[in-house]
Amino acid sequence: MCPGEPAFLAASAVDPGATKGDTLPEIGVYLIVAVASLVVGYFIRILLARMTIGTAEVRKNEILKNAEKEGERIQRDAEISAKGEVLKLREEFEQESKEAQKEMRQTEHRVAKRETDLDRKMEMIERKERHLDTSERKLSSRLAKVQEKTDELLALVEKEKETLLEISGMSVDQATSMLLSRLEKDLERESADLINKRQQRVREEVRGKATELLLQAMQRVASDHTAEAVVAAVDIPNDEMKGRIIGREGRNIRAFEKATGVDVIVDDTPGVVVVSCFDSIRREVARRGMSRLIEDGRIHPARIEEVIHQTKRELDETLRDVGKKVCYELNLVGLNNRILVNLGRLQFRVSRNMNVLRHCVEVAQLSGLIAGELGLNVALAKRCGLLHDIGKALDHDVEGSHAQAGAEFARRCEEKKVVQNAIAAHHDEVNLESMYAAVVQVANAISASRPGLEDDNLEKYIKRMERLEAVSNSYLGIESSFAIQAGRELRVVADSSKVDDRLAVKLARDIANEIEEQLSYPGEVRVTLVRETRIVDYAK
Repeated sequence: MCPGEPAFLAASAVDPGATKGDTLPEIGVYLIVAVASLVVGYFIRILLARMTIGTAEVRKNEILKNAEKEGERIQRDAEISAKGEVLKLREEFEQESKEAQKEMRQTEHRVAKRETDLDRKMEMIERKERHLDTSERKLSSRLAKVQEKTDELLALVEKEKETLLEISGMSVDQATSMLLSRLEKDLERESADLINKRQQRVREEVRGKATELLLQAMQRVASDHTAEAVVAAVDIPNDEMKGRIIGREGRNIRAFEKATGVDVIVDDTPGVVVVSCFDSIRREVARRGMSRLIEDGRIHPARIEEVIHQTKRELDETLRDVGKKVCYELNLVGLNNRILVNLGRLQFRVSRNMNVLRHCVEVAQLSGLIAGELGLNVALAKRCGLLHDIGKALDHDVEGSHAQAGAEFARRCEEKKVVQNAIAAHHDEVNLESMYAAVVQVANAISASRPGLEDDNLEKYIKRMERLEAVSNSYLGIESSFAIQAGRELRVVADSSKVDDRLAVKLARDIANEIEEQLSYPGEVRVTLVRETRIVDYAK
């Protein structure tokens, strides 16, 4: 029998041959059992349902109780939270109210202050208005009085004019002409004063600008000439020598420049090293020292200092020998060793396309010739002429003109006062104190301004002198004029009866302007106008 099959099916399957009568009681039993099972299951289900309902009721009651407790808790929390929010909102409201009240008080304070300021300003305005009204009344009264005075003055002027016409016996036109003439003279005088003041102001303002322009002009125009005059080239055997001259990290070239005071230029030019310096003596020392170092081959800072020091001593001896040769040539004796050295230094100076030493020798020779004709001491005249430009050997180291520097140097070397004055006065910077100073001036002018010295010729030179004098002579009140110092200065003599001091300033300026407009010349022309009164009387 299979599990789960009814018992009666199992019995019929086991015993298929059983009779119908035997199976009926069994079927009934089965039915009863089935019905009983159904009834029992029904009651059991009802019992289980009641039990489930009871459990559900209990659970429901518990849930309801829990829900009531949770609701009470939530309500309490909500009430607490609501109270907290209310307190927070109340605090914020109170804070905002306090700030609003504070702002309101500040605003009230500012408004009160502004009202006070406005009241004060209104009071000041009212006070000023009262003052203006008072001033206006006073001004009106003064204007009326001024008008009265003006009318009286005009009447007096008319009366005075009529009286003057009656007294002078002149017509209105004659009086007007005389007045215009007087006004013209006053205008000339005032214009001369104005020119003088403007010139003074321009001199003060233009000094810095002039320096800048001169520097630019020197850089742009004179660069080639300056480069030729301030550099010296030193030949080297090969380009490898350039590296040795420079040295490790440039120490050799720095030591050389420090010892000599020159600039050393090492560029791509093959076989040449250039030394540059405005001082011709330092440049010559550097050139000789560099040549000696290249020949020696030992180039280092210690050797450089030793060679430069030795070269300076040798050059001093050479310069002294040059000075001695010049003195021997001129038959001069007794010159100080420092003078001899500085005469040698002049051999390296060039001025106006001429070697300064040769110029000094020429002036000395001319001075000796002129002194011989005048019966003066020829040796002393030569001495004055030779030393007249000695200051050009010193002007790199001292301030002032070369004439002043030379005179001071001669004083330190215990030269005679005649020689000192001849040196200081050869450019008219001081007064002449002897005939020898005048002789040196003449000799210097002959040597410095002779035709051909500056690529000029005699015909152009004479024409320039004549045109300079013609320009000044064309002005009214000029008695005579003289072009001196090779046309670098124009001396103008004015008639003192026609030209007063103020008009002289304007006249000198007009002559200088016309020279600038009409003539072409190198450098500048100094216009010196002389006005003097000479009174001659005779005792009989």
